[in-house]
Amino acid sequence: MKAIFEELLNHIPDYRQFLTLAELDDSSRRLAAAYPESVELFEMGRTVEGRPLLCLKIEAPAAADGNPAPNALMFGCPHPNEPIGTMMLEYLTEALAKSEELRREIGYTWYVVKAWDADGLVRNEGWLKGPYDIRNYGRHFFRPAGYKQVDWTFPIDYKELHFHDTLPETEAMMALIDRIRPEFIYALHNSGFGGVYWYVTRDIPAVYPELQKIPERWGVPMSLGTPESPSCVEVAPATYEALGVCSEYDYIEKYACPEGVSMADFLAENMNMGDNSASYAGERYGTFTFLTELPYFYDPRTEDTSPSDMTRLEALQAESEARRKDNEDLRRLLALSEDCLPADDPFLLAVKDFSGEGLGDAELNAVKDDPAFRQMATVTEKLDRTVIARFYKMILYGMLLRAVKNALAAAEAAGESVRIDKLRHALAETQIGFDAITDFLESNLNYSVIPIRSMVGIQLHSGLAMLEHLKGGCAK
Repeated sequence: MKAIFEELLNHIPDYRQFLTLAELDDSSRRLAAAYPESVELFEMGRTVEGRPLLCLKIEAPAAADGNPAPNALMFGCPHPNEPIGTMMLEYLTEALAKSEELRREIGYTWYVVKAWDADGLVRNEGWLKGPYDIRNYGRHFFRPAGYKQVDWTFPIDYKELHFHDTLPETEAMMALIDRIRPEFIYALHNSGFGGVYWYVTRDIPAVYPELQKIPERWGVPMSLGTPESPSCVEVAPATYEALGVCSEYDYIEKYACPEGVSMADFLAENMNMGDNSASYAGERYGTFTFLTELPYFYDPRTEDTSPSDMTRLEALQAESEARRKDNEDLRRLLALSEDCLPADDPFLLAVKDFSGEGLGDAELNAVKDDPAFRQMATVTEKLDRTVIARFYKMILYGMLLRAVKNALAAAEAAGESVRIDKLRHALAETQIGFDAITDFLESNLNYSVIPIRSMVGIQLHSGLAMLEHLKGGCAK
């Protein structure tokens, strides 16, 4: 890697907290004011709740032949519980603004949206400053329902799927993409638990060996367990073809839709969502999109690829049964309070969306005749299936707690005794459910918290490695 990039990586600050939306916006305004010759700040749109969506433009010097540099786009918080990218952008935008040499070496004019789902980031502020543990994270977590996510509400017409209910944030990003026609998009996602993995919209074998060395430098393992979606297509260890709604549709059509049920009817109940920015920009402008996913929490078993005591099929069956029980319990708890909650409450909508059976046993159907699933699961695969999968149910209990607590506060302020009694009961029951699943995770995980500097380092290092290969024409 070039010396200028190594210098950049070596000077990442030792961040101890994540920034709030207000802090990120204030920082962007200060940066534009301090470096007007290279930085422009503009409002690209407004959120559902009326907040400004700010975008930084950081101009690259013209090439030696006088042609302007191509455009590139980076965005943080495509999901609002994913602030690692906001910190990477906080650091990189300042470095780019200060250094003409760095801007010239990278060779793109950058458009940077630090927090795309700005409304949702505000709802995550309860854990952004710590303490960084599973219980506090789950108690203050927010992620919207699938059909309310800014990067999954791009319009799409594919077979029986027709989605055009785009959010204002999505419309603003569509307009920006249409205006700048980016050659490269770096989408800054992160998971909650596990290891590092990547998505690409075009296969670039030359870069994968370099990517796979990066996590070790920063003390974080690669994700060698199960992918986040059974429809993922692996192109290299911990590297996948970028997900899109069309590939998800095809998987559902093949393995999830029950015989005798039309896809239109099944989709109406289980897949009310659109496409994403990678598909949108790729189809229209040939844009290459790269994603780096990485976790907050680490368990040493994440990198243990030795055989466990379960077959891959047994581990999948255990995950399926635990998911069914958790969903049943969540729906039971929802029934205690739903008629007392505002119908448009974002926490309620998310819990309802993510606690349905959805794809059900689609993955079991897909692998039932696969001899690979008769082999022993690795330790990390077993961990993913039997423990970490429940981490993603724990956060639903946390969101339901917030919905009920908010409604109870409103009922108490209004003196509505019947609603108060009902909501107090629902709150107590939901707290029991949250405590039970959190205690299970705390008892079955040996986790530590990954330093923010390491997480920023992996995202920045991965992006720089990819940019070097793009500059060499590997993704053309």
